[in-house]
Amino acid sequence: MNEMQDYQSCLSDPNSRKFETFSYLPEMNDDDLKKQVKYIVNKGWIAAVEHTEPKNASEHYWYMWKLPMFGESDVDKILYEAGTCHKTYPNHHVRLIGYDNCKQSQGATMMIYRGPVIN
Repeated sequence: MNEMQDYQSCLSDPNSRKFETFSYLPEMNDDDLKKQVKYIVNKGWIAAVEHTEPKNASEHYWYMWKLPMFGESDVDKILYEAGTCHKTYPNHHVRLIGYDNCKQSQGATMMIYRGPVIN
């Protein structure tokens, strides 16, 4: 077994903060993001977009962008809503959630736009 890697992160260093599993991977390009949204849709999960100020990302509830997209299966429409949220709140973090309505939990969550880091 390989040695486990320790990701050095702390609240006092905003550049080191991780928010979910995908934040430990290289940043997703548009094609990667589209594949993730397609996965959410193919699983039958409900897509939702949330946003918040970077300084509140780990301490507060995130704001919901409109209502969850119940029944939406068009990947481009979901990405459009996420992009519109980012354009409306360019200084906020924006994340995409896939709600599993059978298990009543989040099946996937990923930050897709990062706001500027503020100390």
